[in-house]
Amino acid sequence: MTLGESYRWSAALARREARNFYYSFRLLPREKHRAICAVYAFFRLCDDLADEPGATAAALDRWRGDLHAAIAGRPPDHPLWPGFADAVARFAIPHHVFDDMIDGMISDLEPRSLETWDELYRYCYQVASVVGIAVIHIFGFEGARAPLLAEKCGVAFQLTNILRDVKEDLERGRVYLPGEDRLRFGVAQLEDGPALRALLEFEADRARALYSESRPLLAMIHPSSRAAMRALMDIYSTLLARITDSGYAVMDRRIRVSGWEKAALTIRALLER
Repeated sequence: MTLGESYRWSAALARREARNFYYSFRLLPREKHRAICAVYAFFRLCDDLADEPGATAAALDRWRGDLHAAIAGRPPDHPLWPGFADAVARFAIPHHVFDDMIDGMISDLEPRSLETWDELYRYCYQVASVVGIAVIHIFGFEGARAPLLAEKCGVAFQLTNILRDVKEDLERGRVYLPGEDRLRFGVAQLEDGPALRALLEFEADRARALYSESRPLLAMIHPSSRAAMRALMDIYSTLLARITDSGYAVMDRRIRVSGWEKAALTIRALLER
């Protein structure tokens, strides 16, 4: 498969699957757009491997082996790898972020319950912050603090997803709300009621603080990519606001930001860059 064909394959996958992310992708110059689609495709396929029935650590370790081979210039026979390896080299993306993502996916294979905020932060780093760190290398940035701010932004994004998906995760045997916080708010089981909603508000406050702390990242992003970063932050911040405005009714329904709202936020980000 040629490099161009590989990039087009990843772009088609991103257009089909990326949802919140793809709206911001469209704001990027062509070279950055195709690179971010290739990197997104890696993360998407990694997540799919972990979520499919019968997923195993061995399958994810084989994927890790393919990753290392592709980066070393020996891409396996899969349409992802030529474009992905080119993007990683072209934008000097740190290789460890891809291994960190795989480690996070492996840790998620079994039913789990996190006990502390530090454990939850680490999990959010592995499955979301690593994406943010990869993305800002493609966007371009200045300032030594930018990767740390991207880390915080990624944790905020994932914490927002966790708040939205409490019911769905529980059905899969996964409880990401820390045990120490559940104990503090008297939530023995994840059942809708005042105690759970107070706990969710507490975690939402953490997410809001992380959004606020990471906001200076916008000024560090290259001007050609700043609108894309702004759109991402605005879409996820709006989702958190929707959860808050619902009174944390996440056990009743899946709360979302509509397609037209995402498009409007994307246009606003473009106008404000």
